[in-house]
Amino acid sequence: MTLRVFAAAGLALTLAGCTTIAPTQQNAVEARWAGQPAGVFFAQFGPPIADVQSGGDTLYSWKGGYRNRKVPATYAKKADGSRGKQTAPARTEYLSCSVQLTVSSDYIIRSVRLVGDRRQPGGPSWCEEVLAGAKAS
Repeated sequence: MTLRVFAAAGLALTLAGCTTIAPTQQNAVEARWAGQPAGVFFAQFGPPIADVQSGGDTLYSWKGGYRNRKVPATYAKKADGSRGKQTAPARTEYLSCSVQLTVSSDYIIRSVRLVGDRRQPGGPSWCEEVLAGAKAS
């Protein structure tokens, strides 16, 4: 009987330790909008597509930032520096951003979770460009 109690207590302490160690990572969008009124967000970017009550908070789903981006073809360089054989064809990327906002009962954004996003090589993601004003350097 005492072995079970000690095992249960040990398991509880282990689980409690795991939950307090995990760091919270903030993306650029969350850093920009956490603590701001949700009305300002929706006025600037458009209304949410859905909302769900979750305890005292409301989870809003938002999608927007639609844009087409043309990506030019890439070519290999020859030894003399001229353009060689095509390595990747030109293409069009269809960009959009999907986020889930957790909003408190006083209509303040508590967290922003990126649901659908496209990361650029060596630059910010599309959601960061649209919602946080980040520019590729």
